[in-house]
Amino acid sequence: MSNQNWLTLLREKKAIAVIRTSCKSLGYQMAQAVAAGGVSVIEITWNSDCAPELISQMRTELPNCIIGTGTLMNLEQLQQAIDAGAQFLFSPHVETRLIEAAVTAGVPIVPGAMSPTEIITAWNAGASSVKVFPIQAVGGASYIKALQGPLGQIPLIPTGGVTIGNAQEFMEAGAIAVGLAGDLFPKPLISKGDWEAIAQRARTLMQKLSS
Repeated sequence: MSNQNWLTLLREKKAIAVIRTSCKSLGYQMAQAVAAGGVSVIEITWNSDCAPELISQMRTELPNCIIGTGTLMNLEQLQQAIDAGAQFLFSPHVETRLIEAAVTAGVPIVPGAMSPTEIITAWNAGASSVKVFPIQAVGGASYIKALQGPLGQIPLIPTGGVTIGNAQEFMEAGAIAVGLAGDLFPKPLISKGDWEAIAQRARTLMQKLSS
């Protein structure tokens, strides 16, 4: 996927479901639930149980979704993720070697950054967009808005504190898309296996983002 196609996808879909799980079968159910609720960009974190197998399985069973991975820490993991079929790559940090390797492979990469210096460094190295993380720790939507003046040309994806309730605020502040993890997958619902309730949370999120 080219960077331009990736950005077009983000502008259209607006939300990324971030799945981190210690049980492959739960990860499978979580992905199926949010897909049923209309979230079609799904990140399976690399530190999830059987992440490569889960990515491959989701690519097959959810052909209308875009399946990627995150929490990539080094070049070995990045290459393994590409080999597993990940369609996009997230990392929690800025490392130019990772960015360059992803660019060479033709897979969109989204490094995690916090400061303007980190964001610009990632962008200049070839990042397709930049994850601003953890966003709530640095002011939430107001921080994204403040970055728009000097860095408005860089597509930003806030994560780490984005909720169904505040997701639209981040979009209005200038984010190209948002990433949600815990608020989309409340632990009590996961424990009960209430997948319809999680699908409904995904529907609510998409309704709010389309309003």
